[in-house]
Amino acid sequence: QVQLVESGGGLVQAGGSLRLSCAASANIFSFSAMGWYRQTQEKPRELVATIVGTDTTNYADSVKGRFAISRDAAKNTVNLQMNNLKPEDTAVYYCWAASGSSRYWGQGTQVTVSS
Repeated sequence: QVQLVESGGGLVQAGGSLRLSCAASANIFSFSAMGWYRQTQEKPRELVATIVGTDTTNYADSVKGRFAISRDAAKNTVNLQMNNLKPEDTAVYYCWAASGSSRYWGQGTQVTVSS
């Protein structure tokens, strides 16, 4: 059973930065794709960023130019660098991985951006 464990969430002021990490129990390059989603009580879960291979990335329009997703082979993690955070980025962030027809999710980490 694959496990994904997120870390790095917290409280930050608007304009600040946070770096989320997702540690996988399997080799991160065994997954065809990995990514981050987020969810609030008001909105359904939405895509934030995905990465295929080492450098094919995709971002939600709302985070383009502010967030960057990457894979760290040495640490076996997928990371999300979040800069210039806005209050509307407040959400629970979930790590996601795909392998064949299987999908895996982490337990989520809370990110709160104060104005």
